[in-house]
Amino acid sequence: MGFSDKSTDMGTNSMAFKVAELLKDVQLDQSAIKILHQAVSSTMDVIRRMPESKVGADAAPGFVRDLGVPFEKAAFVFKAPESIVVAGSHSIRAIAKPDVHVDLLVRIPKECFHEKDYLNHRYHAKRCLYLRVIEEHLKFSPIVRRMEWSTFQNEARKPVLLVFPDVELPEHSEFFIRIIPAATSVFNVSRLSLSRNNVRALNEEGNTRATPRYNCSILEDMFLEENAEFIQKTFHDWRSLEEALILLKVWARNRSSIYTHDCLNGFLISVILSYIAAGNGGNYINKTMDALQVFRISLKFIATSASWTKGLLFEVPRQHELSKEEMVQYLQLFDVVIYDVSGFANLAFRMTKSAFLELQDEAALTLDCMNQCRDGGFEEIFMTKVDFPVKFDLFMRLNMKGNQKVNTSDYCLDDERWRMCEKELHSLLERALNDRVNLVRVTWRCTPSKWDVKYGFLDFGHEPVHVGILFSSFEKSSRIIDIGPNAENKVEAATFRAFWGEKAELRRQWERHLVMKRITQYVLSKHFLLSNDNMLQVVDQLDFSLLHGSHDPISLSGSLMKAFEVLSKNLRSLDGLPLKISSVQPLDPAFRYTSVFPPEPHPLAEKKAVNKQLLKFTTATTCVQPLDVMIQLESSGLWPLDEVAIEKTKTAWLIEIAKRLQDHLEIFCTASEDVVDILFSGYAFRLRILHEKGLRLLTNQADNGVIKGVSASDRELFLRGQHSSMINGLQGCYPLYGPVVRLAKRWVASHLFSSFLAEEAVELLVAYLFLKPFPFCAPCSRVSGFLRFLRLLANYDWSFSPLVVDINNDLTLEDKKQINDKFILSRKSYEGKADDVEPAMFLATSYDKMSESWTKFSPKTLKPMQLKFQGGKY
Repeated sequence: MGFSDKSTDMGTNSMAFKVAELLKDVQLDQSAIKILHQAVSSTMDVIRRMPESKVGADAAPGFVRDLGVPFEKAAFVFKAPESIVVAGSHSIRAIAKPDVHVDLLVRIPKECFHEKDYLNHRYHAKRCLYLRVIEEHLKFSPIVRRMEWSTFQNEARKPVLLVFPDVELPEHSEFFIRIIPAATSVFNVSRLSLSRNNVRALNEEGNTRATPRYNCSILEDMFLEENAEFIQKTFHDWRSLEEALILLKVWARNRSSIYTHDCLNGFLISVILSYIAAGNGGNYINKTMDALQVFRISLKFIATSASWTKGLLFEVPRQHELSKEEMVQYLQLFDVVIYDVSGFANLAFRMTKSAFLELQDEAALTLDCMNQCRDGGFEEIFMTKVDFPVKFDLFMRLNMKGNQKVNTSDYCLDDERWRMCEKELHSLLERALNDRVNLVRVTWRCTPSKWDVKYGFLDFGHEPVHVGILFSSFEKSSRIIDIGPNAENKVEAATFRAFWGEKAELRRQWERHLVMKRITQYVLSKHFLLSNDNMLQVVDQLDFSLLHGSHDPISLSGSLMKAFEVLSKNLRSLDGLPLKISSVQPLDPAFRYTSVFPPEPHPLAEKKAVNKQLLKFTTATTCVQPLDVMIQLESSGLWPLDEVAIEKTKTAWLIEIAKRLQDHLEIFCTASEDVVDILFSGYAFRLRILHEKGLRLLTNQADNGVIKGVSASDRELFLRGQHSSMINGLQGCYPLYGPVVRLAKRWVASHLFSSFLAEEAVELLVAYLFLKPFPFCAPCSRVSGFLRFLRLLANYDWSFSPLVVDINNDLTLEDKKQINDKFILSRKSYEGKADDVEPAMFLATSYDKMSESWTKFSPKTLKPMQLKFQGGKY
């Protein structure tokens, strides 16, 4: 990978090159496709030759039992499939490694069903038994290595059979063939309209309720072949569309919370692309566009199109023309609507509102990333895993195994018990957290990893429920009190008290970063009967590392800041000095809330203690951690020009300042050649002077990125002052910045890296996470921020990319070019030895474009590899 000199054009070219290489890596070569095709053809031949046989519920007794189907209603005569169709990614040349499988749509003959088998899950029972017969037959075929059971989009009542052929693809793990039953023209479609009830057990006081999701589950199978054929025709002879589908699949798979049963899958992505390609609602794409252009347009459509509000309707001849009333009914019953090509089914009936909102947010975030990140955001978009613990500010795993509230419901009615649980959990948490959150995501992968349909659903739901919560802001999420409705509104007040129970009148005294944890714990315990042992929340596991004794010393920072303000005022008001002190700037991390263990008030630094032990002042400064403070004096032309003379003059000034503080304000000080140590209000402050000549030179030279002819002490003070000012500003914008930095520094020290990774470097690395959070939003919790810090260390391309931290947006295009040129120059002598480059971390800022301040001499050579190794393990 190279570096760009002409930022925009070269960035675009680099992105296109990387995408082309990615497509080569994830697609199967011709030899693999040939092996795949032969295995699929052999499997199809075996299934076609299957003999007629009788099958009963005893083939899968547990499954039939759990569906509530009488055993005698499940029996039928097995007949070989009417047709077997290759569908899915293989049929449109869009398989993307590592997920290599082929879908076979096996059409069940109509004779296998009774005309009323659409009622009460009888269709689903026979569908499963049909697959059981195929499984028993394939057991004796030499072309099959093994078989497993899974579900279709995590729907327990729709199992699919996974067949692993006894062949291997070159340079790839084993693949499988997914056998999916199709039920083309089996039932009268009018019997499966959205308003009909087809599960008689679903009733309230004798009044049956409509079963739209159950009906859609059957309709989906009835039009599988027709929809697959339409997609194949759309993708035929359109290579850029096929490649765009592969890119979208790679993008979605990296985002585990949207590539799931209630949001996206490969089929739905191909449907959305087909809709865009057909020009529905506008001329979105054409065959002259490349894959990356189609990818971008598709994301924009997902993120912003108004078509979603009325449902996606293909403008093609269809079996059923939808009336306005029917379309309104679809939109009322389902959160997202994508009409299939027949006009009878909603292909997105499983997609939830929260999942769709997250999908739109991810699409919009990716578009921003393409516009703002280096090389079009290739690494962030296609190479970075966006999983639950790192993405969400609060991540929970809930153990629902044996939960009374879940187990009291039937396995399957209109929807399945696990989907109902997801919805109830989501509704409960949204109500409890209200404006504290932007998004609540609840997903339950209920299908067991090893499943045998013969035993039904006994092992379903043993996997934990994953809950991800994105905070709206730290201020809202850490709010201690929620004000309920007016007491005069008795109905609303009673509802509020019923929901919150004993907490309705309680003023809670919780640590602010634990407020969300306490709220979720309480409502899940009260309304879902979950004990704390069944709730794992990734929130405060690392809090212990910031404690000193039993408390967090950051809580005493207020007294430090108050002491500094008083001292600063005293210094600026000192009388009798030839030059006034014009500026007092704190430099120590404790002043910007990024010190792991900021100093606490020490009795030896109190005024009374110092009075009694004046002669032991040296001992006191040894015991009390000194905090660096930089001062500047009024401008004057009387300063000497010689560097040694300047340093001696500084010493004289320091002695004079110490003398006046001690004589006039009774503040005890001690002066040395370079500093003045002051004991004041329980703290030790260490004064240093920045010379005005050095300041002028540094300010002018910093604009050019080169600092020469200035004393080492002035240079260090200037850089520390610039850094401190910027970090203070960032801390004001992001309250969580300080806690994340403290955890990062604690981790660095615990792994013995602090000797070569400066504190300022750690602060800049964390600052980058807030300023350039892609592919995430800026973190609103300390744990998510810390996990991203580890990701940055482990995954950033340190050998080939500078990390530019532009806190105040000061860097111009020319500045960025200068940084890039310097970076390339620093790497040229290491061509072919990427792991041995120095500096190993190139951290550029507006005050240090050459990365000379904090990483010039460290970390070195192998140590970044240690950082990567440690950072990748969490």
